[in-house]
Amino acid sequence: MGSRSIRLVVTGALMLTMLALLAGPAAAHEEREVGGFALVVGFGQEPAYAGQPNSVQLLLSKGGNPITDLGDTLSVAVGFGDQSRDVSVEPFFEIGEFGTPGDYRAWFIPTRAGQYSFHFTGTIRGTKIDETFTSGPKTFGDVVSPADVEFPVQDPTNGELADRIDREIPRLETSIADLKTSADRSIGSAVDDASGARTIALVGVALGALGLIAAIAAIAMTRRSSP
Repeated sequence: MGSRSIRLVVTGALMLTMLALLAGPAAAHEEREVGGFALVVGFGQEPAYAGQPNSVQLLLSKGGNPITDLGDTLSVAVGFGDQSRDVSVEPFFEIGEFGTPGDYRAWFIPTRAGQYSFHFTGTIRGTKIDETFTSGPKTFGDVVSPADVEFPVQDPTNGELADRIDREIPRLETSIADLKTSADRSIGSAVDDASGARTIALVGVALGALGLIAAIAAIAMTRRSSP
């Protein structure tokens, strides 16, 4: 093989490698065409780990040309289970400076592992948009726990710690209630014991007083009977 053929092979391999690298960020995204616009949606950082900063990524183009003038006409609601939160969409590029034209992001921190949905509403250059993209095996990856890649120690995420606290709170409340009940009983018993002791003391004082009175009376009678 001549040197020219070798250069062609190497050049072709490099081009394929570059294409693979360029396609990498959107490889696990879902692509959909709406009103002539191509929307490629997924997590900005994949795999997406719970407790780590991430974003909704929207690669927006039309006819192969990136849309760089979206403005604030589009919004996205991030959903998890029965909860949702609106997150602002903003460009992640500046033409001639950094980033990829047409790359828009909505930043947030997924705090739980599982399935997420991104609901886009608004308009793109006057075209109405109402589209929901949901993570899954056929679209883009779910959020996963970072435990599988943590080293040397697997630490629980803030979300996992919060779940543990939520599980322990009822137990603590029950223990506190039991302690309060026991304390109330102990205090009641002590009060009863104190009341009984006071009664006994009062009876003793009364008997002592009666004895003293009887003694005084006896002495008086003795003196009167003396010559």
